Amino acid sequence: MVKEWRLLIRREFSNYGIGIFQRDLLAALTVAAVALPLALAFGVASGVDAAAGLVTAVVAGILIGALSGAPYQISGPTGAMAAVLVVLASRYGLQGMWVAGLIAGAILVVLGIFRLGRVVALIPAPVISGFTSGIALIIAFGQIDNALGISTPPAENVVAKLTYYATNGIDPNLNALALTLLVIVIMLLWPRLRFSQRIPGSLVSILVATAIVLLAGLDVPSIGAIPRSIILNNRLSPSGIPWSELRNLVIPAMSIAALGAIESLLCGAVGGNMTGIRLHNSVELVAQGIGNMVIPFFGGVPATAAIARTSVNIKSGGVTRLTSILHGVILLLVALLFAPAIGRIPLAALAGVLMVTAWRMNEWSAIHFYFGKRLKHAMAAFLITLAATVFLDLTQAIIIGFGISTLIFMSQISDLNISRQPVDVERLEKKGQPFIHPEHTIGVYYLSGPLFFAASRKLLDEVEAQDQPGARLILSMRGVPMIDATGIEVLREMWHRQQKGGGDLLLAGLQPRVENLLQRSGFLDEISAQHVFWSADEAIRSLGAVLTPIDNAPIAEDSIDSTLVIMPHEDRANQQI
Repeated sequence: MVKEWRLLIRREFSNYGIGIFQRDLLAALTVAAVALPLALAFGVASGVDAAAGLVTAVVAGILIGALSGAPYQISGPTGAMAAVLVVLASRYGLQGMWVAGLIAGAILVVLGIFRLGRVVALIPAPVISGFTSGIALIIAFGQIDNALGISTPPAENVVAKLTYYATNGIDPNLNALALTLLVIVIMLLWPRLRFSQRIPGSLVSILVATAIVLLAGLDVPSIGAIPRSIILNNRLSPSGIPWSELRNLVIPAMSIAALGAIESLLCGAVGGNMTGIRLHNSVELVAQGIGNMVIPFFGGVPATAAIARTSVNIKSGGVTRLTSILHGVILLLVALLFAPAIGRIPLAALAGVLMVTAWRMNEWSAIHFYFGKRLKHAMAAFLITLAATVFLDLTQAIIIGFGISTLIFMSQISDLNISRQPVDVERLEKKGQPFIHPEHTIGVYYLSGPLFFAASRKLLDEVEAQDQPGARLILSMRGVPMIDATGIEVLREMWHRQQKGGGDLLLAGLQPRVENLLQRSGFLDEISAQHVFWSADEAIRSLGAVLTPIDNAPIAEDSIDSTLVIMPHEDRANQQI
């Protein structure tokens, strides 16, 4: 792993010079401008404070950026992670959240070392879309307090929060509400301006809202004091670790690790498509793991790669990972030099930023595709994952999402296509292979798809519905890539059924993997090699052909199919063609 990282660094900086440094620096300034308001907002949304989000952006930008598996990755606090952390912090406290983040970091390192990042690719897109939309709703509803300028007890999910509002009522601060709406309007309209690409709308809206509060003397809740230090007073310490809760923190830690892996690798996929530079998944997971093991000791929150900031980096001309490092240094300088001014930012402004961010998080094009084309599996997976994310906690939602992924995968690969076709007598005769057996007593089944527990009964039901036990059956299995114990038992049951009824069962076109399993199971020995053939044609000829060539039929010296010598599969496989 270390050698792989060193090789990446060597390639990345092989032609580094002042020109590339200037591009990295300009990109870092742009990324920092985007990251600053988001870091503050996500720190608050995580159930901690703005300072924690800022520290996370600094440490993640420098440490994870330096160790990353690609030059374009920008890591820091994210909205998806904030939605997980706010519930975790309310349930186990800040120390519990930090310990869970530490454990999650260790899990990510293990995933990277054993190169298990490929597992993320098995999660269907609708599940990820549903999870993302659910998180977006959690973020938006979680900012109602800040948007209205009120304070209510933490809630474990959206339903509990809405129930509290309905039960106890609310007394909104109209000034805070007006600021939130102003920020939303500015952020939505900002992209229409020509110079919007140079300055992010989130930063502009926060500056405008803060200026209004200071000039008008509005009484609205603000961020509060921002310490001029990268190491916060409120951070993970060995003496504060809730040892009695460690067992309860393992599952939340797995959720954080899973979310971190998903976001980071998806971000790498997006960045790879934009730049043509492939993300080294294992290196990235180790980098994320190390970063998240260090961040709690600074007082930050768990981090992951951020797609929006990574895209800004690429579009701004960033070339190497120095962009990420410099953006972290710039954020640190901002914290040290402008901490008092940052502390005056109204929480209502951050609420507006987060609500717009939540709206933009949704993968609208994918959602329109699923529902516009009425893709039932995709729609079901999306809605179930979204509902689980909103109405349950994020840990359960991730488990349900993985469960849905498994079910969808099983459903898709268990699609065994079965086609029963009559014997083509005319074609056989044209090949000089006259067919004399009564055609209706032979059933030729062409199978395509895996023959395992989820689909095996389908084959048995199909055969029982169309052919009597006295029929002679041929299963063409060239399209069967795999078989399991249930599939083997179904074949054995079919064999016994046909034998008892006076019929027969022949197998044709076995894939090497399938043949190996059938051999190991003893099934091929049970039916003998005389019932296994290279092709369906050979199996058909063995049941109904005259075993001598027609006098006038030409026989090609190099073609076994042109002869009427019936060769079982075992012999044919060894034949030198």
